[in-house]
Amino acid sequence: MCWWLNGAVWTMMMMTISIISFVQADDPYRFFDWRVTYGNISPLGIPQRGILINGQYPGPDIYSVTNDNLIINVHNDLDEPFLLSWNGVQLRKNSYQDGVYGTTCPIPPGKNYTYAIQVKDQIGSFFYFPSLAVHKAAGGFGGFRILSRPRIPVPFPEPAGDFTFLIGDWFKHDHKVLKAILDRGHKLPLPQGVLINGQGVSYMSSITVHKGKTYRFRISNVGLQHTLNFRIQGHQMKLVEVEGTHTVQSMYTSLDIHVGQSYSVLVTMDQPDQDYDIVVSTKFVAKKLLVSSTIHYSNSRHSHSSSANSVHVQQPADELDWSIKQARSIRTNLTASGPRPNPQGSYHYGRIKISRTLILESSAALVKRKQRYAINGVSFVPGDTPLKLADYFKIKGVFKMGSIPDKPRRGRGMRMETSVMGAHHRDFLEIIFQNREKIVQSYHLDGYSFWVVG
Repeated sequence: MCWWLNGAVWTMMMMTISIISFVQADDPYRFFDWRVTYGNISPLGIPQRGILINGQYPGPDIYSVTNDNLIINVHNDLDEPFLLSWNGVQLRKNSYQDGVYGTTCPIPPGKNYTYAIQVKDQIGSFFYFPSLAVHKAAGGFGGFRILSRPRIPVPFPEPAGDFTFLIGDWFKHDHKVLKAILDRGHKLPLPQGVLINGQGVSYMSSITVHKGKTYRFRISNVGLQHTLNFRIQGHQMKLVEVEGTHTVQSMYTSLDIHVGQSYSVLVTMDQPDQDYDIVVSTKFVAKKLLVSSTIHYSNSRHSHSSSANSVHVQQPADELDWSIKQARSIRTNLTASGPRPNPQGSYHYGRIKISRTLILESSAALVKRKQRYAINGVSFVPGDTPLKLADYFKIKGVFKMGSIPDKPRRGRGMRMETSVMGAHHRDFLEIIFQNREKIVQSYHLDGYSFWVVG
């Protein structure tokens, strides 16, 4: 279990180790003090309880530079345990700051925890989110950007502005109601709306731009279920970065962004002076959900009512093949610098000797009349101690190494276990995902570097 008193000693020990290593690193520090509270929000026009950070919904953006040390003190003023996770940020030799069940004890109500994170050798567009108890369905998320150091070349001119777009599906239900539905073994209902930066009522927000200027849009899907399509009326988007990797710069009229993904695009304001729609809509579902925001040209004399209504902005073909083709078109820019001066293609990943191949297949079934989901036939059951801490302190009986197979074993039914897959240090793994379900699956691969190869 998570003993908070003993955990405080553990926290102090980890903080001491982290801070000592940071002092040796001699890189800049940025300090944040966050208070997590409930608050009233109305993203779909109906008042509901949300999770706020320092009174903000969505939470404040994190601005940082490669190698910065971030000290984030989180006070939990909720009536339930709380954790924050940093989606896509590599916590090198410091996974205990990851903020998910497997690595960190939840922050009890009325307590605080200080995350010590160094964004070592990273750049790019990311986000943070609450990882427990369906809190993500109530807010608590925000943007997280890591800028390049001044002396590191970036493969495009500095934009005139830099905007964060947090998009995601949304429920009118309270997050505790959603959690109770899952705890009773039922499926979640379908979301009732789509949000842009916490707003689900069209045209409630806009950004002002100047004709002829180019702007950077960082777009993250912070929702729970749906793939979303992002498009801008009358404008093309140049994709330049995906989750810390500069890409070959290709033009797109729209982008499919799956749950958890973050894309960064450049948009040049090259159209006549008026207002234009930013449109986000669901994909791969029968009932379409849509929301829009506005780009306002500074010299525009037309109100938004004179602009084409968002429903008239052409939507891309709702075909899986179209989306897959788009995903395959995204390639790493091998000649551009990443967080360091050397090109991203300096290390030839294609020559890696694969140590082991994993085939991971998702499945769904009723177990003891409750809806369960599994990987390779094993449905995960949380232990009473975070797995990383159980491993560190050699606590027996929390999990069993190798309790999930390397490939699907069909015909054996589903079993429930605190499943852990072992691996050897410095091994290179090939992971193949298989989906035999009738819905799109998104996987959260956390804490390591992953390269999509097929």
